[in-house]
Amino acid sequence: MSRTERTMTATPEQVFAVLADGWSYSAWVVGADHIRQVDEAWPAAGSRLHVTVGPWPVAAPGTTTMVSCEPPYRVVMCPRVWPLGELTVTITLVPEPDGRTRVVLEEEFTGGALLGLRNRINDGALEGRNREALRRLARLVERGPGS
Repeated sequence: MSRTERTMTATPEQVFAVLADGWSYSAWVVGADHIRQVDEAWPAAGSRLHVTVGPWPVAAPGTTTMVSCEPPYRVVMCPRVWPLGELTVTITLVPEPDGRTRVVLEEEFTGGALLGLRNRINDGALEGRNREALRRLARLVERGPGS
């Protein structure tokens, strides 16, 4: 499992607002190239995002299902690009005393062909990807609405 953390200059509610906006997903998730559709119920448990993963000509359709949602402190999602793989992603928002938020992103392969690659090398690759995702998420959160 990969665990990546970043402290953001925002409240948990501000961070959660971006996580709850399914259309913003491709702006911060590394590898999600295009959002094709967002279920009306997003981010409710069981709702889905329909995404395109990767650049053309190797782009593949995928989905991300919200497993659980506890506003404004935690979401668990299951991104899936079959047959390559399925992951479980848990994002926890921890309020800091100074008004900032520590964002903890945990991710692991749970199914598909890439499950066999679950090892320390793969965890390192996920960590680099997730560090970039949290950098992008921070940029969206910290610039505020309408920026």
